[in-house]
Amino acid sequence: MKVAVMGAGAVGCYYGGMLARAGHRVTLIGRPAHVQVVQARGLRLQTLNFDEAVPLAASTEASAVAGADVVLFAVKSPDTEAAGEQMRKYLLPDALVLCLQNGVDNAERLRSVLPGVAVAAAVVYVATEMAGPGHLRHHGRGELVIEPSPRSAQLAHALVAAGVPTEVSDNVRGALWAKLILNCAYNALSAVGRIAYGELVQRPGVLAVMRDVVAECRAVAAADGVTLAGDVETAVRHIAETMPTQLSSTAQDLMRGKPSEIDHLNGYVVQRGAALGVSTPANQVLWAVTRLVEQPPTPVKTPP
Repeated sequence: MKVAVMGAGAVGCYYGGMLARAGHRVTLIGRPAHVQVVQARGLRLQTLNFDEAVPLAASTEASAVAGADVVLFAVKSPDTEAAGEQMRKYLLPDALVLCLQNGVDNAERLRSVLPGVAVAAAVVYVATEMAGPGHLRHHGRGELVIEPSPRSAQLAHALVAAGVPTEVSDNVRGALWAKLILNCAYNALSAVGRIAYGELVQRPGVLAVMRDVVAECRAVAAADGVTLAGDVETAVRHIAETMPTQLSSTAQDLMRGKPSEIDHLNGYVVQRGAALGVSTPANQVLWAVTRLVEQPPTPVKTPP
């Protein structure tokens, strides 16, 4: 297949790199410094099982999605509509745009700016980071759950053949909410403490806070008519065991001085809770504290 990765960060580079390694024609679309390294040396995929330089194309322009059978859409949640608008006129009529994003409403938002285009949500379970331009470091896992679409089965087959466990599910909404709960439990705490998951859960009081966050998220999901996929409590415990060295994406954003997606994680739960009449104080605190940390303080003017 011909594949484009719109938003070549840690998630997009992992799945795009795995498909390229399996022989598919992949183009990464990202920032100039990253693109220059990939064009010169390929993408370094440093995973738990191998460390290789994978040759593939790279561009800074949204027009590079032209001719792609599949677009792996992995921009940050606040950029969803803008990035969709940028690539809209270049998409093939039968292309599949697969959302590999945090949050639960990105596919719906993307469909609003890509009318007539097949857009499918996906749930991502992978621990990755960009160790530098052109250098992807993988810390664990990598499974995908994909929403049904005309191309979903074909893409799932290609991903499985490339070493990415993938399933097509009729309850992606429930799986997205289950993933949202994991993010709400870990992301803000990891970001505020700048600490990896394995050590985070050993700190005093953390597990109690996480239990409160999960309970609130479950209450909001129930009020919103969501049937959660799987055993959420077990999944929350499992994250620290399977990704002990992983810093949350929110922590990585703050450490690089970049805006986070917290409005689309704990902030989204707070917003939906308010709309549905469900109290969410633990999520409210984590959202507010993360926003405080990510916004530089206003300089205090001293009197003359």
